[in-house]
Amino acid sequence: MTAFYHVCFVVPDLERAMQDFRRSAGVEWSAPHSDRLGAWDYRIVFSAGGPPFIELIEGPAGSPWDASQGARFDHIGFWSEDVRQGSRRLEHEGMPTDFTGCPYGRPFAYHQMDSIGARIELVDVGRQAAFLDRWHPGGDPMPAVAEDARPTQEG
Repeated sequence: MTAFYHVCFVVPDLERAMQDFRRSAGVEWSAPHSDRLGAWDYRIVFSAGGPPFIELIEGPAGSPWDASQGARFDHIGFWSEDVRQGSRRLEHEGMPTDFTGCPYGRPFAYHQMDSIGARIELVDVGRQAAFLDRWHPGGDPMPAVAEDARPTQEG
């Protein structure tokens, strides 16, 4: 099993993107949620039915989810047993941190992965129970990257 659990698109219009996914592929959605991180208000939604999920985020200009230039594929998300250790590993492997929620009390980090033209997100597995409660009630726990067992380029 893999720790991969979602793909994310940042969009300027959450409802339109939800509707287009529903019409084109029959995707069902959980209820959208409004939140704030630092100075940014944003809206977020995940597809219903279990992993892998589709995530849509509508964020303001200048935010980590800025879609002012149009909708785009933003990141692929993985659970991590230790997001800080995982971030150090990705930095060491040449994938620089693009944004981290850790200073805001949110244990996740985006790293630029140039080979796919997007970001990879690590989310600390300690957030998984809250994620399941909100987006997939009754869902089974998902695996996480075991950071202490991951080799680096040197090892």
